[in-house]
Amino acid sequence: MEKDDVMQLAYDQEADVLYITIGTPRRAISREIGDDVLLRLDPDTQAVVGLTVLNLSTRTSLDALPLSIDLRERAAG
Repeated sequence: MEKDDVMQLAYDQEADVLYITIGTPRRAISREIGDDVLLRLDPDTQAVVGLTVLNLSTRTSLDALPLSIDLRERAAG
């Protein structure tokens, strides 16, 4: 499996922040797209490289974190 085909989710419990990274972690710029939700974009290509969700515990259950998802399996299915 190639690193660019993986979505990684990590939760920082102390900061209460969910980090979602698509592919290899890289430098990005952030654009707020909603209440405490930041879209992470490659500064050169504007491709989506991740998402950051602040104050996650106010939104959902955290029992299933961390996890990784193979994007090829989701696209094919």
